[in-house]
Amino acid sequence: MDQIKWVKNQMPHTDDQQLAVMGLDNVAKAREFHRSFPQYKVTPLVKLDGMAKHLGIKGLLVKDESYRFGLNAFKVLGGSFAMAQYIAEQIGKDVSETDYTYLTSDDLRWQFGQATFFTATDGNHGRGVAWAANKLGQKAVVLMPKGSAQSRFDNIAREGAKVTIEDVNYDECVRRANALANQTRNGVMVQDTAWEGYEKIPSWIMQGYGTMASEADEQLRAHGFDQPTHIFIQAGVGSLAGAVQGYFANRFAGCEPVVTVMEAQAADCLYQGAKAADGAPRFVDGDLQTIMAGLACGEPNTISWDILKNHASFFVSCPDWVAAKGMRMLGAPVKGDPQIVSGESGAVGMGLISTLLTDPAYQDLKQAMGLDENSVVLMFSTEGDTDPENYQKIVWGGAYPEEK
Repeated sequence: MDQIKWVKNQMPHTDDQQLAVMGLDNVAKAREFHRSFPQYKVTPLVKLDGMAKHLGIKGLLVKDESYRFGLNAFKVLGGSFAMAQYIAEQIGKDVSETDYTYLTSDDLRWQFGQATFFTATDGNHGRGVAWAANKLGQKAVVLMPKGSAQSRFDNIAREGAKVTIEDVNYDECVRRANALANQTRNGVMVQDTAWEGYEKIPSWIMQGYGTMASEADEQLRAHGFDQPTHIFIQAGVGSLAGAVQGYFANRFAGCEPVVTVMEAQAADCLYQGAKAADGAPRFVDGDLQTIMAGLACGEPNTISWDILKNHASFFVSCPDWVAAKGMRMLGAPVKGDPQIVSGESGAVGMGLISTLLTDPAYQDLKQAMGLDENSVVLMFSTEGDTDPENYQKIVWGGAYPEEK
């Protein structure tokens, strides 16, 4: 069986300037913007008491993003806020003045007109961009990598976007979408990966993701916990991981939770960078074949990388069986716990947490993290069954088993 690989963060620290991107005031603006949507509801933070007892920890809490805006994934939070920020900047307003009502008004159409928002996606981000563009009266063009699920393609097309499946991997789709945006009148690239010269929009996307972290923070206290001791967060390019890490580092400065960044083993660019330990990013190329389609990204977001270098505790490279195990555990929970429908990229945290706490082969990592009976663990199920056919193969059919 493919083994879980891990490394403790021993990278040199920087001056930490990117942490300000996820300042609590920036996140508050994003959350206020999302609240203005008529479709907005706080997604559940599910407390799995039975599972926590089974695993021998104090608390296990799962943020269930399958309820986000009816889109079955969290990604819309980033794309929608980035669009609002871009439009606000173009018309000389602060984003706090450009809520849903204003962005859908005749006044905005007269002032701004219409832009075409380009993006590359494995599914969820593109659907979020397409949905937001549709709701706000804008246009969207979405490029998907080869091997993308038809169900994800169809969901994006239903939102009125122009969508294609390309013959290249995700990172090359990003380059193609960016080239198209540059060639198009009023074309705008909306991508959650950053590179030199393209940092503003990715930082806005990360702030949009902060809405999810801010909600979870409030809900933890409602469940009786002042703060989590441990956070497990998955990463593709690292935008979500950097956003969550950045929010909680600002929120609990001086007493930060232990944050573990998880990646698909086929696309573990952050893990490879942490393993090298020199602070420089590493790229992973090739087809990036993994069931965790949302994590199949081989080139790190430079903003997130800086935040994670300074604050994340561990980087873990997870084989596909870890995600499949997590999907089955959340889908068939301990008696008394609610069920969570979690997709391949959403459930990897559950698979890893349970493995660390029950498999003696990973006792060293468990001890290094300080996981014990006093631990309050927060994880994010970032998507539901966004590929229903594959979800059934794994949860019902037992695909990608944990071999012993």
